[in-house]
Amino acid sequence: MQTPNKSTKNRLRFVLGVVAAVVAFLAWRLFYLQVYNNEELKKGALEQWTKGIDIKSNRGIIYDRNGKKLAVNVTAYTVWATPAEIKNPEETAEKISEILKMDKEVVYQKLTKNVSTEKIKQWITREEALELRKLSIRGLTIVDDSKRYYPYGNFASYILGFTDIDNNGLDGIEKTYDKYLTGIPGKIVKTTDAANRQMPYDGEKIYDPQDGLSLVLTIDETIQHFAEKAANQALLDNKAKNVSIIIMDPNTGDILALANKPDFDPNSPREPLTEEQKQEWANIPVEQLPNKWYEMWRNVAISDVYEPGSTFKVVTAAAALEENTANLNTHYFCDGFVRDIKGVVLKCASWYNPHGSQSFADAIANSCNVAFVHMGRSVGKEKMYEYIKAFGFGESTGIDLLGEQRGIIPSGPDVIKEVNLATLSYGHGIAVTPIQMVNMFSTIANGGNLMKPRLVKQLIDEEGNVVKEFPTEVRRKVLSEKTAETMLKLLEGVVTNGTGRKAYIPGYRVGGKTGTALKIIDGRYANGKYIASFGAIAPVDDPKIAVLIIIDEPSGVYYGGTIAGPVANQVIEDTLNYLEVERKFTEEEKDLIEQKVIVPDVRNKKIGEAGKLLTELGLRYTTEYQQITTESVVLDQFPLPGAEVIKGSIIDIYMNEKLNMLTMPDLTGKTKDEVIQILDELNLQYTINGSGRVISQSPKPGESLSGEISIVVELSDT
Repeated sequence: MQTPNKSTKNRLRFVLGVVAAVVAFLAWRLFYLQVYNNEELKKGALEQWTKGIDIKSNRGIIYDRNGKKLAVNVTAYTVWATPAEIKNPEETAEKISEILKMDKEVVYQKLTKNVSTEKIKQWITREEALELRKLSIRGLTIVDDSKRYYPYGNFASYILGFTDIDNNGLDGIEKTYDKYLTGIPGKIVKTTDAANRQMPYDGEKIYDPQDGLSLVLTIDETIQHFAEKAANQALLDNKAKNVSIIIMDPNTGDILALANKPDFDPNSPREPLTEEQKQEWANIPVEQLPNKWYEMWRNVAISDVYEPGSTFKVVTAAAALEENTANLNTHYFCDGFVRDIKGVVLKCASWYNPHGSQSFADAIANSCNVAFVHMGRSVGKEKMYEYIKAFGFGESTGIDLLGEQRGIIPSGPDVIKEVNLATLSYGHGIAVTPIQMVNMFSTIANGGNLMKPRLVKQLIDEEGNVVKEFPTEVRRKVLSEKTAETMLKLLEGVVTNGTGRKAYIPGYRVGGKTGTALKIIDGRYANGKYIASFGAIAPVDDPKIAVLIIIDEPSGVYYGGTIAGPVANQVIEDTLNYLEVERKFTEEEKDLIEQKVIVPDVRNKKIGEAGKLLTELGLRYTTEYQQITTESVVLDQFPLPGAEVIKGSIIDIYMNEKLNMLTMPDLTGKTKDEVIQILDELNLQYTINGSGRVISQSPKPGESLSGEISIVVELSDT
């Protein structure tokens, strides 16, 4: 035998080394797979020879504060197919399509798709499910499912929101608390071969789903119904663009009701409610429909900003009292105008009948712009800005709904000029949301604490056990209790003797403030488009509710006291009766209730004559028209002549305002002095920019001048 030479030995050693290395690598790899990566491999193997069908968990129920169900689940069924197990897809497709009323070709495509499982149809009826099960089609599975259902239809839709076809929250509380409501889905697991066919002699496993938690809201279903009914009636009566009503418990920040009209049904959130809207949408291109949906879903109570007008005077008055720059003995004189601001003349809403000398309480009851300009000046721009921020304007309230806006306020005291401070004092030059405004009234009602609005009280499980509490939250102290108590008495005077008389309810002490403001569209005041509002607190001796009424773009009469006041009256009386708040009649109220008066006919009479006739009979009246003179004639009245009313009742007088409407004069080419003389003679509010001759004006010559229209005159620089 020949002895291996050195070269041969080296080759053998190399081969042996390679073999040893390969064996070592394979051994290490086997050890790694068996010990360290075994769970991952098991998972992969299971995925290859098993298939699963999801079982949806039941979504948590949404209750009102008293346990009434506002959002529930109803039983439905979903059909799944395993295409590899379908023996005769064409014949099977025909049977399924006939029962489910689907297109045969669509079903056939689903049954022949190259996937492990395919959803045929979701949410079929119980009868359809029974018919399919009778066919005993191999590869077809009918899974018990649930569908979200709102038993009251369009009730509280802007609070509840809605879900998609897979029961995922898309809007409202459904979206905000989706992670709690959803639960954990279950699964049906089956063993299959390489072709996705179920293996024989191998039972399927079912992993039960875990239901979601349920919510208990602060909403009271009965009070919400009061708000919805009143909002809908106000929408119809005033032919308005929309109406919002918010009712809050001022002591806790709980939202008892939040209603917007028009609204939508969360059971079919993409379908309009009225036939008129359905016809309009039928002609809209499909790609534009989402814009209509988002417009319909927009929660105007938290997402729309508006200039508050006179309701904001509550902030100015409270700041003046808190800073001791005014008190109940302070007096103001109103001659109808503020003329000491360079280039601008501001007027009171009652410029045609100035208030003259008036006390602090009278100024609030009269809603006198001139007095509030003086209050704002006494507070100063720095402090005024502090109180605007302190009351929560310019920041979100933190309410548990999507799309809340912060509003628009000055960026700081440095940008507040003399004219800005003046107009801010009576609610112009600032934009707020309804939820911010009702929270401001709540702050006055509860002794000066700014609350975080609360919509959800608790999370509970299937047995009703409390899993999580959401406590009330005081954000900050804004006013002293003394100032808040004084403001409550002053607001009561607005209702008993001032512009808020429509909200007066015998036996309940109601405080409130009216507001009327021109709408701002594209950065400019929109002539003829108004927002009427009314904020209220009741009863002022022990506040239980704060209420805000917003009527957007009413047709005809547009004053807050006239059209929003009666709505506040209705919801306050209904709510306090429901809450079993005892009426406390004063001796004067008892006497008035027993005295009846026949309403006289004041139509076609001049305002002075009509007012005198009503006053002599012990009746009060309101007009709230701005374009009014001693020659103005009564066009209509309510109640109508001959009606029997309680002495002291308020009679609505509707003036023939069109006869008194002014038109914009042509100022082109005139000097600044000439412009001032012409506009002052017409008692108009205006702004002049420049010092030469007029080169442009807004409104244009000949346009109608009504309400609080803003006149801007541009002069050349030389």
